[in-house]
Amino acid sequence: MTTLFDRHRIGGLELPNRVVMAPMTRVRAAAGGLATPSMAAYYAQRATAGLIISEGVQPSLVGQSNPGTPGLHTDEQVAAWRPVTDAVHANGGRVFAQIMHGGRVSHPDTTGLQPVGPSAVAAVGDVFTPTGPQPAPVPRALDTSEVPEQARSYAEAARRAVDAGFDGVELHGANGYLISQFLSSNANLRTDSYGGPIAHRIRFAVEAVAATVDAVGAARTAIRLSPGGTFWGVEETEVPELYAALLAELARFDLAYVHLEATAEEEVLVGLRRAWPGSLIMNPALPMGPKQADRTAADHWLGLGADLISFGRAFIANPDLVERLRTGLPLAPVDTATYYQGGDAGYLTYPAYQYTA
Repeated sequence: MTTLFDRHRIGGLELPNRVVMAPMTRVRAAAGGLATPSMAAYYAQRATAGLIISEGVQPSLVGQSNPGTPGLHTDEQVAAWRPVTDAVHANGGRVFAQIMHGGRVSHPDTTGLQPVGPSAVAAVGDVFTPTGPQPAPVPRALDTSEVPEQARSYAEAARRAVDAGFDGVELHGANGYLISQFLSSNANLRTDSYGGPIAHRIRFAVEAVAATVDAVGAARTAIRLSPGGTFWGVEETEVPELYAALLAELARFDLAYVHLEATAEEEVLVGLRRAWPGSLIMNPALPMGPKQADRTAADHWLGLGADLISFGRAFIANPDLVERLRTGLPLAPVDTATYYQGGDAGYLTYPAYQYTA
């Protein structure tokens, strides 16, 4: 019977447990998309996780979604990340960088550039900008000749991530961002080889993964997906078929793992587990949904065949989450008001469990 505290190997890494810290945007980066000493402390506090996946990191300026997020597209950004990865490794941890291209989920007030996407269709909702929420703008539809450059941006960021000391990268293919937009049937209205039938809609994701594998190796490459998710207004038709086709293509690469979110019915997700021959991370809680992942949900998905379980909000408020799960200690509640406010409050101020006599 597999437990959360069994060892597991992904790529070239031996993980001491199967508890994964999920990627979570915290908007604490300095000007210029630079990682900070506080970020080093934050991740180092949580290094007992079997694997940490960083917050979303933009691979280019046009790929930046939110203000205050870190990048991996300049030498200065690489240098700023090195103390972060060093701190995690010094505490015995392992860390992947999540490479996140926002695509249409961006704003000129944030980047100085018009967002790009598969089609000139705006995201649904307000996006974050330096002056507050604003309606998502209509993106510029990428020309066919421009699409490969955006796919390669993930690979270029992956090279920089390895230079910065990360153990690998996770491509953000979920939650309505660029890869997800190409998979979508309403954000992607293209009629060329990147849109329309399933074989065309998965092409961008496969090219981004292939370029990243060429850049840093399959053992350092992974992807996160949200089958059937509707974030930022994306819709997907033929969800089981779409993701079965995508996983069949990705299976050629022997990736470190695939990371799934609980955005589809359990039957669909279990089918994708069976279709994927490699390691699978399951996040059993809907991002920003009413419930956060707990031990019960984790054990349930391990029983259904997941290899590792990712926890998001629980890791914010419980830097010692692995020990709390191991010993059955209560989980501290998270202060939602401090998610994105900046500063160290609600970031570095959650303590480990305090035992009393």
